[in-house]
Amino acid sequence: MIIYTIHALVSVFAVMNPLGNLPIFMGLVQDQSVSEQRKTARKAIIIAFVILMLFLVLGQVIFSVFGITVDAFRVAGGILIFGIAYHLLHAKPSHIHTPNSAEEAESGDKDDISVTPLATPLIAGPGTIATVMALAAGPTIFLNSIAVFIGFTIVLAGTYVIFHYAGAISKRLGQTELNVISRLMGLLLAVIAVQMAVEGLVGLFPGLVH
Repeated sequence: MIIYTIHALVSVFAVMNPLGNLPIFMGLVQDQSVSEQRKTARKAIIIAFVILMLFLVLGQVIFSVFGITVDAFRVAGGILIFGIAYHLLHAKPSHIHTPNSAEEAESGDKDDISVTPLATPLIAGPGTIATVMALAAGPTIFLNSIAVFIGFTIVLAGTYVIFHYAGAISKRLGQTELNVISRLMGLLLAVIAVQMAVEGLVGLFPGLVH
């Protein structure tokens, strides 16, 4: 249980990459005061928590309704997460987890950007949702779900702290340091993605292990 919780925590942290997303956050809230930035960050984290909780609780229902097997979802999730890892390895933001030009333009016209693009896709994007659902699924779904819940809650709390002190952290960490962190997260995420996809393939095609 403890080991799986640590695994879930590391996996969610790698795919969410709050330090790598710090420049994007700063760019989106640059016209706000420090107090407004922190209020925006707090609201975005709460909304992201609700989104991840919904998919954690309803994950099995979604699988049943659409006739999706856990193994097939792990393969698809592994491919999706590997795509994010590939961009992180090149120190580039993934199109899956970062707001596109249309979303950024729309956010500039809105007073409240906490829902989109901050809560989703920046914090609780498709990759994070896929990771949470894939990690929670399995024969021990209840224990897995508890471990995943603890994992993403800790990561979200850490993300809030990073965004809360975004100004101070940005002054201490230059772009070079952030790129190094992104590449390390990308490497870790690539391994997690491959492992997830392999587990799914073995489940779909048991003969592969022989």
